[in-house]
Amino acid sequence: MINHTFSSYAATNPTLEIDNSSGNAPLQNLMSSRQSWLIFLSSVFLVSVPVFVEAPLVRSFPTLSVLMTGFWVWLSIRLMSRPQTYLWGDMLFGFSWTWLTGAIYWGWLRYEPIWHIPIEALGLPFAVWCLAKNWGKVGNWFYLGSLLGTVLTDIYFYLVDLMPYWRQIMRTDPDGASQILQNALIQVQTPWGEAWAVILALILMTVGTGSLLNKQSHWYAFGGAVLSTILVDSLFLLAAALA
Repeated sequence: MINHTFSSYAATNPTLEIDNSSGNAPLQNLMSSRQSWLIFLSSVFLVSVPVFVEAPLVRSFPTLSVLMTGFWVWLSIRLMSRPQTYLWGDMLFGFSWTWLTGAIYWGWLRYEPIWHIPIEALGLPFAVWCLAKNWGKVGNWFYLGSLLGTVLTDIYFYLVDLMPYWRQIMRTDPDGASQILQNALIQVQTPWGEAWAVILALILMTVGTGSLLNKQSHWYAFGGAVLSTILVDSLFLLAAALA
């Protein structure tokens, strides 16, 4: 069933090509632009979901969180089986990779940050294979954008030496987390921490906004995932400041 859905990508995806020869070209362009921005907003939302919904769930019910991946895949395939909802199924299929890898890491391996990127990248070979076959471009580019944001965030943690605080906060109770966050914030507020925050934020901004210039649905999904990393990281920084 999956192969059949993927093989019909070009035939069922209504946003890949616009017929400018018809008299409705301006309307078609407007609809395409609106759909692209909806994909962008959906991408931002789906990056936030694992952080604010899955993370608390997976701490208490890790096995359930992993099993929920099957539901996301099933729903995405159902949506992709209809031309009207293909794009959203495509997006959801890519999201299922971020959900699965997040459930595995935060459920059992969250105490050791060195495993974060390898686990989050488990879907990378499959995503690359799908893109090579021109299948699931929106969802797979969303996954790649989310993965890139995760990689750059972890690089920052390594550069600013925040990994010890990561390990501490994963092993402490909520009452003790406040002081750990305050100590981590002091580390971030050094000239070294602030300089690297600006550099990596500029990289994310450049890659994210540059993607949007391509005016294609899958690049909006990628750009939304990349840019939303700045939003999520900023919210964590705010939480640390208020702790």
